[in-house]
Amino acid sequence: MRLLVIIPVYNEEQHLEECLISFAAQTYKDIEWVIVNDASTDNSLSIIESFCKNKTNFTFVNLTHKSEHNPGAKVVKTFYEGLKSKNWKDFDVIAKLDSDIILPANYYETMISELQKNPKIGMVGGLVYIEKNGNWIHENVANKNHIRGAIKTYRKECFNDIGGLRETLGWDNLDVLLSRMYGWEVKVIQTIWVKLLKPTAYVYNDTKAEKRGRYFYNIGLDKKLAFISCAKASWKDHSLKNFYTSFSTFLTMEKNKELRKISQKEISYIRKYRWNEMLKKLKL
Repeated sequence: MRLLVIIPVYNEEQHLEECLISFAAQTYKDIEWVIVNDASTDNSLSIIESFCKNKTNFTFVNLTHKSEHNPGAKVVKTFYEGLKSKNWKDFDVIAKLDSDIILPANYYETMISELQKNPKIGMVGGLVYIEKNGNWIHENVANKNHIRGAIKTYRKECFNDIGGLRETLGWDNLDVLLSRMYGWEVKVIQTIWVKLLKPTAYVYNDTKAEKRGRYFYNIGLDKKLAFISCAKASWKDHSLKNFYTSFSTFLTMEKNKELRKISQKEISYIRKYRWNEMLKKLKL
């Protein structure tokens, strides 16, 4: 299976070369890599240029105007700049990979093996670990049954069915929901993990409550589902303020009738799916 990996980069000079070396060391060899420099203001571009020299399976795209800062949409836009540089329909598997990730050498060999063994799997990934006090532990911003946005791998047919990645905050959950809507299985291989060198909490902690409200709106939740979801998340945070921020953000977006990047059919499926999952947990 031919694999195309797109790597968005913005100001990652601190770890970039180390990460790229781990990418090039993959035991699976039928891979083309496209690195997309999103107008970095540090030394990222020169690191990319130097690394790609004399490597036929590594190419790069240099964007001279940085993508508009819009959480979620920004990285997807950068991803698509890389995708447009190749005829992606000539590939069997499409992957989006962050540039602050260290891969184990057998990572993509493991992903491809799972896709080959089970043609029903549309999306596959491992776990994301971070370093804490000298130990590598699972980063628990998501549970172990969710494929993180940093390491998405899609069967081409699944990627096509779900309409690719949506340029919105929450794209990395929408793809999972839509994959299931179109009958694809989503598999997390919990025996393999990658190292994330820049923990998510470090980047987003200050605005996570507001982003959570935007996310619940973007994935199509109705008011009742959003209320329950905001309450559950804020309970875990031990923060009434976070509940107020999240739910008021949702209500403001609903009042303003902000455009969602999903169809009414997709919204109906997602609401039904979320209610069913909630009822299952309550065993009703």
